Amino acid sequence: MKAYTQLGSFEGRGSIEGWLTRIATNTCLNMIRGAKRRPELSVSDLSEDEHGWLEQQSGDGNEQRSIENSLVATDLADRLLAVLPPEDQQALLMIDGEDASIKEVAEATGWSESKVKVRAFRARRKLREAMEKLLSYKNGKPAE
Repeated sequence: MKAYTQLGSFEGRGSIEGWLTRIATNTCLNMIRGAKRRPELSVSDLSEDEHGWLEQQSGDGNEQRSIENSLVATDLADRLLAVLPPEDQQALLMIDGEDASIKEVAEATGWSESKVKVRAFRARRKLREAMEKLLSYKNGKPAE
């Protein structure tokens, strides 16, 4: 709808695909910024299903995942992603979720390729730290 209403502002300097991608990107970023986000996730915030899945994953890992476990894992991943800034979420979702190349992400966001790589690296590190913190709480050890 935004693209249709703003069609008159398209100047034709680039591809229409790039223009539409930029509109979609900005719209998503604005939605993420507008949503309430929690800066930190703790074990007490998890549902019983999420807590059970987390316990199961820290165990043997030999059990086959069911559809229900996959849904719980997806929900947990969404909650972990919520601790990231919107720009980091966007970079990770495009690269890891949509298999976009660094170049494609750079074009869509207007960032340099090196900025995309740094954002993705730092976002993955933050997610890993958040997951390790949850696992340490689960095992009864306070996070450092």
